[in-house]
Amino acid sequence: MRQIIKFLEKYRYFLLFLILESFALFFTIQSHSYHRSKFVNSANRFTGGIYNKLNSIHEFWNLKTENQRLLEENTRLKNILSVESIEIDSSKHYRRYSYSSAKIIKNDYTKRNNYLLINKGSVNAIVSDMAVVNSKGIIGVTKSVSNYNATVISILNEYSQINAKPKNNNHHFGTLSWNGKDYKTVQLLDLPRQAQFKIGDTIITGGKSTIFPEGILIGTIKDFEKTDNVYNFINITLFNDMSSLSNVNIITNLQREEIQQLENTNNE
Repeated sequence: MRQIIKFLEKYRYFLLFLILESFALFFTIQSHSYHRSKFVNSANRFTGGIYNKLNSIHEFWNLKTENQRLLEENTRLKNILSVESIEIDSSKHYRRYSYSSAKIIKNDYTKRNNYLLINKGSVNAIVSDMAVVNSKGIIGVTKSVSNYNATVISILNEYSQINAKPKNNNHHFGTLSWNGKDYKTVQLLDLPRQAQFKIGDTIITGGKSTIFPEGILIGTIKDFEKTDNVYNFINITLFNDMSSLSNVNIITNLQREEIQQLENTNNE
């Protein structure tokens, strides 16, 4: 208390000046519309700047929640779109694929055979041989599954063999593989010699498997070499940046067991 009194005694003239100056400014603003409007505009600009900064901070801290909400909404829309418009018994519709969301918690992309780890497992109905994709295209296929996690064979893996085709050609199919060199580029193999395409064409999944639906994006043709009507290599620039992956969708083929049973019957 004594310190406060000493402070007031020491700066009493300066404090009196500030009080009188404040009163003068107040009466000036109140009695002149021009000054009042300038003050209001300045105050609004100042407070608006503060609120914008606070809102930016709030949005930053809520990015994770917002991203999760968007992922769930995207997954819900994919499930709606996956319902086939084919009638059974004149009334029923069936769905061939269902989608669930997951997050990549470990990502390898610099090795010869790369694997990823996702935060969903058998308690989430995840099993082996499920397609893993995101909004930009394919990522890999699930392999080993525990209760709460699963490993994914990345497309950057020599054991990854995915059916693929040029988007503008429904008759020619090849196999997507990786030569282990550039994580941005994969190779399309076994494409028929009569296949016609050009640099820049889009490559998509061919749908000739029980894992990936047809039409999932892969990348664009970067370059190729052809000798004696045989393609030596076809390089594909991936749409996905495999070094920076986060939220993904797991695709379940709801007719997979039925198809496999039919195939096994034919092979007997």
